[in-house]
Amino acid sequence: MASPEILVSCERLEVGFDRKALLPPIDLEIRRGEVIVVVGHNGAGKTTFARTVLGLLRPIAGTVRRSKGLACTYVPQAASLDPTVPLRVDELLGWGAIRGWGFLRPWKGRADRELGRTALATLGVSQLATRRIDELSGGQRQRVLLARLLASDADLAVLDEPTAAMDGPSTGATFGALRRLATEKGMTSIVVTHAIAAATSHVDRVVVFDPGGEGIVVATPTQISESPRFHALFGGIHHHE
Repeated sequence: MASPEILVSCERLEVGFDRKALLPPIDLEIRRGEVIVVVGHNGAGKTTFARTVLGLLRPIAGTVRRSKGLACTYVPQAASLDPTVPLRVDELLGWGAIRGWGFLRPWKGRADRELGRTALATLGVSQLATRRIDELSGGQRQRVLLARLLASDADLAVLDEPTAAMDGPSTGATFGALRRLATEKGMTSIVVTHAIAAATSHVDRVVVFDPGGEGIVVATPTQISESPRFHALFGGIHHHE
């Protein structure tokens, strides 16, 4: 059986700012249908790495190779939404990445609008469709951003703390939804998160950024759950296959 398609290949990649690398070089192949979580303390370089993979930041050194025609989408933290913009939820759902980078390209067709409504229903927030963004709580805004992802046809999604402001059950449901997108649509997700305990049952690999210790560790959830260093940094987790 052939291995899944490689969507992104990082070779001796160093990420950072002002020509200063935050982490040692990383070699990583990201394949179709994977769910990968990136964990580390604040300032470790997690978001910088994610944005570099997408091409939003230039590498300090090394290379990032993305497959031709790769459709990417970026789901930021809900706090990044400007509450002063008088935008309704259904309007926000009409401004998403469809092919390549198209944050500012509206969906104009009826089918696209229907995808947005279906995505809201999947997340149990259909009632928010006509609400304004500035009227929503942090958790509601995050669900709207996830709905935009569900309605897209992205090959690769990068999510920055997608479960911030969510309770435990909602966090687990979010990672379950990403797992289903990987299985049913072949979508790959890279998730920057602190919710590692809720994520491990749904992910394929964990990337740990540990600048003060082991540098970068890429492992399965089972391997991570058995790592003394990980326990020292983040506490114990219980992984269930």
